[in-house]
Amino acid sequence: MNHLNLEEFERKIAYTFSDKNLLILALTHSSYANETKKGSHENNERLEFLGDAVLDMVVSEYMYRHFPKMPEGELTKLRAAVVCEGSLAELSRKLGVGRCLLLGKGEESTGGRSRDSILADAFEAIIGAICMDGGMEAVTKYIMGFMEERIESTKSNFRNLDCKTHLQEVIQKNSKVPLKYAIVDEHGPDHNKVFVAEVTHDGAVLGKGSGKSKKEAEQNAANDALERMNQAKK
Repeated sequence: MNHLNLEEFERKIAYTFSDKNLLILALTHSSYANETKKGSHENNERLEFLGDAVLDMVVSEYMYRHFPKMPEGELTKLRAAVVCEGSLAELSRKLGVGRCLLLGKGEESTGGRSRDSILADAFEAIIGAICMDGGMEAVTKYIMGFMEERIESTKSNFRNLDCKTHLQEVIQKNSKVPLKYAIVDEHGPDHNKVFVAEVTHDGAVLGKGSGKSKKEAEQNAANDALERMNQAKK
């Protein structure tokens, strides 16, 4: 290992391997394997392949069970937001994976230890290694130990962030006139100001919302418009 021994890293990731070679393989980048003349399979790419599939399955099953009313399209978008490269790289950094990677000198010299793609791939490889070492029960427990909170927080933000896009998609089905957002009021002290936004279409007010930022107020206005539309259909 480079800067941490195996036992220290296992404490960091809160999992102890029966087969330590699986952990070493998960941390072996192809550039290191090539430089040390290892076989083409002696790097973390196969474990990454497995970890990617396992992560998708565990996250998908959780969302299917816990969000029974969420349609397939939204489930797909939410899963993509949760397991995206940036998200996995962030988790990798928290565990200090970059410090432990076995990298080739060329990759090391160009900042490979901090590159999102390498960190995300290594994180998936570690998941694959845990799956091979302890089975599906162990890897599911491991994944949900950090993913449950991330799924729930992403879901709450995701719903709000998607309102403006969703509203625009609904409107564009029948009209080419663009939506307009405007801040129509603001109140409260500077350190705790509340903004009020309206969304209009072709001169008609579709929705109104408030928030602690202009963006939040606009998202809530879009959400209000969508709710009004749904009620009008009933």
